[in-house]
Amino acid sequence: MPLWVLQYAGALPAMVLRGPAWHGHEMLFGFAFAVVAGFLFTAVRNWSQRDTPTGAALAAIALLWIAGRVLVFTPFTLTAAAVNALFPLAVAVGIGVPLFASGNRRNYFFVALLVAASAAVLAFHLAGAGIVAGSGRVGLQAGLDIVLFIVAVIAGRVIPMFTNNGVPGAGASRKPWIEKAALGSLLGLLAFDVAGVGGTPLALLALAAAVAHAARLWLWRPWRTLGTPLVWVLHAAYAWVVVHLALRGLAAWGVVGEPLAIHALTIGVIGGMTLGMMTRTARGHTGRALEADGYEVAGYVLVQLAALTRVVGGLSASSLYLETVVASGLLWSAAFALYFVRYWPVLTRARVDGKPG
Repeated sequence: MPLWVLQYAGALPAMVLRGPAWHGHEMLFGFAFAVVAGFLFTAVRNWSQRDTPTGAALAAIALLWIAGRVLVFTPFTLTAAAVNALFPLAVAVGIGVPLFASGNRRNYFFVALLVAASAAVLAFHLAGAGIVAGSGRVGLQAGLDIVLFIVAVIAGRVIPMFTNNGVPGAGASRKPWIEKAALGSLLGLLAFDVAGVGGTPLALLALAAAVAHAARLWLWRPWRTLGTPLVWVLHAAYAWVVVHLALRGLAAWGVVGEPLAIHALTIGVIGGMTLGMMTRTARGHTGRALEADGYEVAGYVLVQLAALTRVVGGLSASSLYLETVVASGLLWSAAFALYFVRYWPVLTRARVDGKPG
């Protein structure tokens, strides 16, 4: 992110993938899919009661990810494409083996989503190499849709549970028909984006999806979580799903710029949910109390400010667009720098309760 801020401000020359293309590729297929991989390796172990990759296998997958980050700076375009497409496939195998071995049919679809993500990143690279015309934007948007669907599925499973466990009497609930409408609408958007459907059909579907997800969030009672940072951060991140979908609908009609909708998702949803889940799981998996301290709360606030600056600032202060982009990038970077400072000594030491891990 700091490299992108410097490049966007004109302090660095264009990267190999040229400005926004490099930025979009790395933040989605680099950052976001690394987060997805880490979450699924942990979650599938719990869901299946079988091991996900560890030791040499996990190191190999991590090295594959690192190689993908390096290769985008080189002239080896096809090699970069192959390596970056292999990463989600490796993750798919890593979670597919324990899921299929345990017969955990409920979660088979994650394997399919990772295979689809591999196709999306490959399409992006082939377009950049001039081999397949017009597939770059489709690949990037499909990747965004896939991450959004994964976030929405996991959020529906954990946010109501965390809310009721962390806030006595919160009364967070779910209704099956709203769940189906919310998740189904996201799959519809993915299908529209792959098929190239835009304009009014896309706008109407996105706005309907925004309503469904607003109803979903309302049932989780977010206003009752304000005194519990480890919970409200997840609600705040999910609220950006509604903003993203509403802006996607308006962007399809040409009312607002598409980058605003994208960054409501990437900063507000992905950034906020990542930081919220990382702090919670890091505490839980190291035997610490599930209570946020000043570092965590500051990080949560900084991510929210980054999203507000990028989206609201982009809408209301178009004459300061460059400044809002730079400020947003610095706020986002500061939030994750705080996480690094706070959790490096936590994650590089043994659990405080003496258990393995």
